[in-house]
Amino acid sequence: MKKLFLSVALGALLAACAPEVPETETDAAAPAAETAAPPARSASDEIHFRTLVLDTHLDTPAYFHDPEYNFSKRGDFDVDGTHVDLPRMNEGGLDGGFWVIFTPQGPLDEASYLAARNMAVLRQMSIRELAAKYHNDVELAFSTADAERIAAAGKKIVFQSMENAYPLGTDISMLDTFYIGGLRMIAPVHFRNSQFADSATDVSPAYGGLSPLGETLVRRANELGLILDGSHASDDTVRDMLELSTTPLILSHSGPKAVYDHPRNVPDDLLIAIAEDGGVIQINAYGAYLEALPASPERLAAIAELEAQYGRDTSAMDDATRDAYRAAYEELNKQFPAPRSTFEKFMEHLLYTLELVGPDHVGVGADWDGGGGVDGMKDIVDLPKVTARLVEAGYSEEDIAKIWGGNLLRLMSEVEAARSADLASPQVLN
Repeated sequence: MKKLFLSVALGALLAACAPEVPETETDAAAPAAETAAPPARSASDEIHFRTLVLDTHLDTPAYFHDPEYNFSKRGDFDVDGTHVDLPRMNEGGLDGGFWVIFTPQGPLDEASYLAARNMAVLRQMSIRELAAKYHNDVELAFSTADAERIAAAGKKIVFQSMENAYPLGTDISMLDTFYIGGLRMIAPVHFRNSQFADSATDVSPAYGGLSPLGETLVRRANELGLILDGSHASDDTVRDMLELSTTPLILSHSGPKAVYDHPRNVPDDLLIAIAEDGGVIQINAYGAYLEALPASPERLAAIAELEAQYGRDTSAMDDATRDAYRAAYEELNKQFPAPRSTFEKFMEHLLYTLELVGPDHVGVGADWDGGGGVDGMKDIVDLPKVTARLVEAGYSEEDIAKIWGGNLLRLMSEVEAARSADLASPQVLN
C-alpha cells in the first residue's frame, strides 16, 4: 500500500494561527453572539487558548433547521441538551472542526436512497447557510490552507464530513457533487450495514468488509482528495480500507477496545496499523462506548413501552410519527435519565491510545450533539480540562498542538497532495 509521509511543520503554525482571545464581530447581516468576560487563566489554559483546537465530529448541524436553536445564543446542556454554539466555542476554546452531514441507515432500495439523498443535501445546505449567516464569526474551509487562514482571522473553521455514505445510493458520482459543496471526509457506514460496507454494530456481516461498491467509493474518495473515515465500520471493513486506500485513514470518533470491549471500539493491532500507515485516531466521548452503563429497570421498562407503541426503526416512520417518537423519547430521558460515563473514563481512553500509538496519531472527536459528553465534561466549555490533564500527564505543548489539530491537518494535507493529477485544481462551491 502506498504510504505518504509529509514533513509538515504544523505545530508552531497552529499555535500562531489560533486566536488567543476569541472575539465575535457583528454586523446587520449576522446576529451578535453573546460573550462573557474570560476568567483568569491557568498555565494549561494559556496553552489551550493559544492552540488550534479542532474536533472531528460535530453533529450540531442536526439543529441548524430547528427554530429553537440559535447558534449565536449560549445554550445549556442541562436545559436544552445541546453542546455547541458560538458563545460556548469561544468560552471553551473550540476553533472548529468537521461539521457532520448525517443520515440514518435505511433500507437498501432506490426510493430510500433518494429520500436519504434529499436529506443529506438539505443538511449540507444548512451548514453552508450557517457559514453565510454568521460570516463574521465562521467560515467554510475546503483545505488546510483555508483552515490556517480562517484561524488567523479569528474565525471558526467549518469543514464538512459525511457520516454514512448511504445517501449516495449506488451513484458514486454523487460524491463529486457533495465534494463541490465542500465535503472533505467520508465514512462508508453507520450503525447498520450499508450498500458500501459492513458496520461494527450490525448483527452479521454482509460482505466481509467493503462491498464492491464500497471499493469503488474508496478509490473515488482518493481521487477527489477526501479523507476516509473508518469510525462505525467493522474491523474487516477498516482493514479493507487500509489495504485499498492510497492515503492514510482517520477514525473521526472512536476508541480503544482494550479499555472497553465494545463492537464500536477498535483493537490494538488495528489502531497500530492505522497509525503506522500515517493515520489518526480521534477519541470519542460517547458514554456507551467508554464503559458499560446499565440502565435502571424503570428506564428499560419505559423504553420497552415506547418501542411497543412506535417500533424501533425510525427510518421506517413517516415524518409525523418520527417527530412524535423523538418528543416522547426526549420526555423519557428527562423522567428516567440515561446513565452517564465520566471525564476520568474519557481520559483513560485518550491516554491509553496516546501511550499505544504516540501523540503524532491521536486527536479528539467527542461526538458533540450526537450523544457525546460525560459527567465532568458535559459540553465544549470543559475542553480546557483535557489540555490540563495532558499537561499533567507530561505531554508538551508541541504534543498538545498535534493532538488538538496538528495531526488532523497533517493528514488532510497528505490527502490533498494525493488528489488525482486530473483533478489538481479542485472545484468548490463558495
